[in-house]
Amino acid sequence: MPILNFTLTYISEFYRNNPKLAVTLAFLCLTLLSRFLMNQRSRKVFLVDFTCYKPPETQMCHKDVVLERVGLYANASEETLDFMKKTMERSGLGDSTYSPEALLRDPPNPCMKEARKEAEMAMFGSIDTLLEKTSVQCKEIGILIVNCCIFNVVPSLSSMIVNRYKLREDVISYNLSGMGCSAGLVAIGFAKQLLQVHHNSYALVVSTENITENFYLGSERSKILINCLFRVGGAAILLSNRPSDRGSSKYQLTQTVHTHTASSDRSYNCIFHEEDLEGHVGVTITKDLLAAANKAIQSNVTTLGSMILPVSEKLLFLAKYTMRHLKLAKLKPFSPDFKRAVDHFCAHVGGKPVLDELERNLGFNDAYMEASRMTLYRFGNTSSSSVWYELAYSEAKGRVQKGDRVWQIQFGSGFKCSSAVWRALRNIDYDKTNPWSEEIDEFPVHPDNNDDAFPFYFESS
Repeated sequence: MPILNFTLTYISEFYRNNPKLAVTLAFLCLTLLSRFLMNQRSRKVFLVDFTCYKPPETQMCHKDVVLERVGLYANASEETLDFMKKTMERSGLGDSTYSPEALLRDPPNPCMKEARKEAEMAMFGSIDTLLEKTSVQCKEIGILIVNCCIFNVVPSLSSMIVNRYKLREDVISYNLSGMGCSAGLVAIGFAKQLLQVHHNSYALVVSTENITENFYLGSERSKILINCLFRVGGAAILLSNRPSDRGSSKYQLTQTVHTHTASSDRSYNCIFHEEDLEGHVGVTITKDLLAAANKAIQSNVTTLGSMILPVSEKLLFLAKYTMRHLKLAKLKPFSPDFKRAVDHFCAHVGGKPVLDELERNLGFNDAYMEASRMTLYRFGNTSSSSVWYELAYSEAKGRVQKGDRVWQIQFGSGFKCSSAVWRALRNIDYDKTNPWSEEIDEFPVHPDNNDDAFPFYFESS
């Protein structure tokens, strides 16, 4: 009883002297307690397996080929071609990425039929391999979520999959479009929510992008960045909430965080799909992109950090925050050590400058950034599927061990940022269907580092 009285007296005195700080600490404690209780009640979500689409070698595209296509068929000026060349030299892409078949023909044929063909090859190619690996029957899939930002057709991409695999009539099907490169993890978070209310279910998530109809043939530099960075790719992910699948699954989903800043006009307009003055459709990237991305990522990482950082890092943050608040010492804002919270990092490969900035701000070293940089070099920016090529890289290297924590983060138009954290349920063995398996011994490579400034030519927002 004396100890209780002393504690209550101390708390009361602390509240009188520091009312704002006391309320903040109480709110933090209640938030952590509520999240703990919610996690205790939630249904566990397992990642049974995933596959990434690897196009045929006939679609392999050297950077010079992209320049040639633009030079021949887009009526690009020498200044535009020089801009593209400088951009690709600094982009972090290698010369073995993949372009759609329609753009490699003479002349290119970017029609609807060819765009559907690209979508089918990426989606069906990854799903076929996934179903073969997991031995899951199509009739067992109760949830289907497909995301592709720009390519929007009727019937939808999700309907194309339902038709191809004859999924059951009561399948819960969604088609996400216009959501940018972050849509892959948005779909994972959506699937997680659906799996909380639909018992004993499998959820199939398919992430891809379509280049065929969206290769920009104009001359505006703010739109031509898409041609320099984006390449063909796709991934299929099978999730389950069945307790019996735990033993055969690769990972358990532990946290998802989604941040959406479209209420800000600056964020909303920084990436915009529109026509140029000559009527060519393209994606404009404005000078506000970096600021919008920084705002969304910072908010997302701050929220995620409160969930996954060890207690010691949280206490250190609390101590420094208190000292700064009470002006007891002049301290810089605290930057937590995320290496103590995760073992593998998979960041959306928006381009070399983006990865450089993430590495610097999060305090990661080359080992943590290797999967991201090698994916950018080998496959280019495959939009929402890029984080799965990165995880496949770590698996092919034999680095994912039981208990390891994997952090995936994506960001894109809107502006949005999404994170997902997974815990490995077993050591990941060799897999011949892994897109890296036949060439993993050739990586990592160390391309010539060009430290010149990235040649951004953004339009005003």
